[in-house]
Order: sequence, then structure tokens, then C-alpha cells
Amino acid sequence: MSDIIQEFNDYRSKMNEKLLADNNKIVKRIFNLDTNAYAAGALDVKTKELLGLVASAVLRCDDCVKYHLETSHKEGVTKEEMMEAMGIATLVGGTIVVPHLRRAYEFWEALEEQK
Repeated sequence: MSDIIQEFNDYRSKMNEKLLADNNKIVKRIFNLDTNAYAAGALDVKTKELLGLVASAVLRCDDCVKYHLETSHKEGVTKEEMMEAMGIATLVGGTIVVPHLRRAYEFWEALEEQK
């Protein structure tokens, strides 16, 4: 696995464990809500992940973008679909999103290299 993917996943896992071990009811409920929100429903998981990717890019949350990129990749999103979604995010968010677009593209390349 690429270093940037491994580092992201290791840090995310370590900190999530610490956060959940703290036993804060609000944090646990938010984590649970987030997990359930991206489960299949009227919209399939792939569509929900792309929606999450766009929202995360517009909000400029690189960790969230990486998470949605990795999950989208696992759900079979193509590079063309990802770039179309990121194009919409850049249109909606404006040019301030461009640095996040660059990092997203780099992360996607790492995901494709690990195949």
C-alpha cells in the first residue's frame, strides 16, 4: 500500500480508537450517524460516496476527501467519475478548492497504483 494511503489509514484508525475509547456519547452517536448515512438506501453507496466527496472538497476537508476517495475507489468509481465529481466540487467551491483537487488527484493515483 502506498505510503500516503497507509499513513492516512493508520493515523485515522489510531485516533478513532482513542476518540471512541473516551466513551463520549455525542462523539459515538456522530460516528454512528456518519456510518449509517453512507449505507445503501434510496441512493446506492457509490452515489453517496461521490456526494460526500463533493461536499468534503467544497468544505476543504482533506481527511474527508481522502476517506471518500478511498471508499469510492473500493465501490468501483472510475477516475472519470471521480474527476467529474471533483470538477463539480471545484465549480461550486471556487478556485480555493484547487489545492484540495491537487491532493485528491495525488491520493487517487496512489489508490490506482495499489491495484
